[in-house]
Amino acid sequence: MAKTYQTLRLILGDQLNASHSWYKTINDSTLYVIAELHQETSYVKHHVQKVCAFFAAMQEFSHALKKAGHHVVHLTLDDTLPHEDLPALLGALFEKYAIETFEYQLPDEYRLRTQLSDFCAYCKLSTRGYETEHFYLSDSELTTYFSAGKKHRLEAFYRKMRVRFNILMNNGQPAGGEWNFDTSNRNKLKQKDLSHIPEPLVFANDVSDIFSRVKKHQISTFGTYESKCLWPITRQQAKALLFSFCETQLSKFGFFQDAMTCKADDMYVKKQWSLYHSRLSFAMNSKIISPKFVVDTVIAYFHQHEDEIDIAQVEGFIRQIVGWREFVRGIYWLNMPRYGQLNTLAAKRDLPVWFWHGETKMNCQKHAVKQSLDYAYAHHIQRLMVTGNFCLIAGIEPSQVDAWYLGIYIDAIEWVEMPNTRGMSQFADGGIVGSKAYAASGNYINKMSDYCSSCHYEIKSITGHNACPLNSLYWHFMHEHEQQFSANPRNRMVYATWRKKSPEQQTEILQHASGLLGNLDKL
Repeated sequence: MAKTYQTLRLILGDQLNASHSWYKTINDSTLYVIAELHQETSYVKHHVQKVCAFFAAMQEFSHALKKAGHHVVHLTLDDTLPHEDLPALLGALFEKYAIETFEYQLPDEYRLRTQLSDFCAYCKLSTRGYETEHFYLSDSELTTYFSAGKKHRLEAFYRKMRVRFNILMNNGQPAGGEWNFDTSNRNKLKQKDLSHIPEPLVFANDVSDIFSRVKKHQISTFGTYESKCLWPITRQQAKALLFSFCETQLSKFGFFQDAMTCKADDMYVKKQWSLYHSRLSFAMNSKIISPKFVVDTVIAYFHQHEDEIDIAQVEGFIRQIVGWREFVRGIYWLNMPRYGQLNTLAAKRDLPVWFWHGETKMNCQKHAVKQSLDYAYAHHIQRLMVTGNFCLIAGIEPSQVDAWYLGIYIDAIEWVEMPNTRGMSQFADGGIVGSKAYAASGNYINKMSDYCSSCHYEIKSITGHNACPLNSLYWHFMHEHEQQFSANPRNRMVYATWRKKSPEQQTEILQHASGLLGNLDKL
């Protein structure tokens, strides 16, 4: 007969926060449950490295809690197979351990929070939900900063966060005299810069047993499988990655944070996928490490090395965490579930097949997609301005774009993925997140990368057999949505340029783009 407990506390796969107040005391009447759930592997098709990394991190967290003296049950896919979903599993556990009280941390996905809320509404036990104690802003504070349906802007929110939490502030003013050094974050990597790119710190966590379990249960995944998980799955590894970032990448992070290259690798060292990025997003989004710890560590390192690191490098990094990460979370929770249905631009085309294998003649798309398949990772500009821009100007249906982004990236959880994808990238929310649609021609790719020099297509051509597809697709997109976009002052020069083209030129461009749109799989 199983030991009985008074309280069962559920820990989800993205709630691996060892600093949570739950763990400050050890209670022999409390049972912690961490479970590999079939429902979490099937609501979207995930990258195999993502599934393995989350399961490995959950396993390590359960070991750590046990070592600290807590009572923990770690359930694998084998154990949870008989149960249809999470509520069914919980019901069985309540009965098995004679549970009287059920406690959980508020899920960060609307789907899961609704499922648990509905379950608790009918549960005969005493139930209680707790904050995750991870973000700068608590759940209850989000309504102070965000309103449903309102168009919010990052910069205003970011400044409020800096002031409230006294981050990079000097006597009430922003350190360095500016709030935002974004104009210093748009540099292209030149040939002479490539040799200085640091080799990334990666780990070698054995996930072969987990992968065997995933295969045994016929979990559908995609992407490149690696038996040694390169991502941090413990707090110690996450801290090591953070410290490595400070020592080897922070000094040039801001300078090259938007840059891309396909010419930095050789047969021995692979570093163009990582560049100067911290790659801490998986550790943070699974809550292995807190944003406050990351920010405090980076700022402390900066102050210790101000002769080597300028403020623009640090501010660019802080903005992503204190600003953007907290911002998109607020947008998500104040606008769900409606947000997940928004399609302001009425995009309806299917995602091209090459998003699943990377075989396309467009060099920028090939490298961004193949890197994503190989590492379950791409940095923010690759996501926004390479694959995201293509989907935007090609009019890809937002739910298909959402599903791809949510599935392929190691750090993708819906609260952070959807506002980035449906909002910032696809403008499907009509401007709740961004002030304009971030559409671009091939010129942007050429400005920020070296992809174009070795591409099948001609970057300077708009029409013709070898013309860069992004060029005519861009003009087709802007023409198609002129009524919606032309009133935006930020688009004034774009439409002025379009109107300077002769009717014959416009027709040729639009016809060329229409031909491409009818054959996206072959680009």
